Amino acid sequence: MQNLSREQICFNSHIGSQKPESIINRNTSCPFCDRSGLSDILAEQYPIIWLKNKYPVLEDTLQTVLIETDDCNAELSNYPKDLLHNLIRFGVSKWLEMDASGEFASVLFYKNHGPYSGGTIRHPHMQIVGLKQVDYRKNLRADYFSGPEIAAAPGVELNVSTQPKIGFFEFNVSLTDQSYIDCWADYIQITVHYIMHHFHKNCSSYNLFFYQHQSRIVVKIMPRFVTSPLYIGYSIPQVSNRLDEVVREFQQIYFLGDR
Repeated sequence: MQNLSREQICFNSHIGSQKPESIINRNTSCPFCDRSGLSDILAEQYPIIWLKNKYPVLEDTLQTVLIETDDCNAELSNYPKDLLHNLIRFGVSKWLEMDASGEFASVLFYKNHGPYSGGTIRHPHMQIVGLKQVDYRKNLRADYFSGPEIAAAPGVELNVSTQPKIGFFEFNVSLTDQSYIDCWADYIQITVHYIMHHFHKNCSSYNLFFYQHQSRIVVKIMPRFVTSPLYIGYSIPQVSNRLDEVVREFQQIYFLGDR
């Protein structure tokens, strides 16, 4: 195998070719719906199940999957509060538990939803991946998570990036005190609801990326479309001239007016 830098991960294409795809091909049998057929379960809190990934395509890692619910057609923006809060508490605890184990250089925690998110399975799930060589935190900058405030509550802040990692619109929800994690989960859900129902009529995809950064936890929530060629070819992010307009619209729908 070729030598990799400390910022690269080897993708096993042979395993990747075996993975099922049910986001576009809805006739594919969902592996997460057949709960009796699941193996390598690490922990569960009904309906949430945490287990090892059956298709570990990323070499030199530990890939795990967090199945969010037993409803294949559910979506995070519409979860009842008890499921939402239990899911975020459970997921964060397992993510931090893996990180504290000392077995990994860093641990990723993220969610793909929709055809442009990079995911392959429609059934709602997140992924927690321990990286044995790569430390994602080395490439973080504080300004990735800064921008005009949309809303705030004790221990929690929601804003939109003025220095996005990829470009256009990236929403950040910061948690500085874990005793307010349920409020943080509510802000995450509100942001996803805005993306799926108000942001753009053609938006059907998003990602959640969780980070540990400067004594806080931040989730970056990205609406996903086809990625700009300026970013793919030249790593140049683009910033929309509608930031202030989106902030006002978001505030009016969720914090100043009626949903």
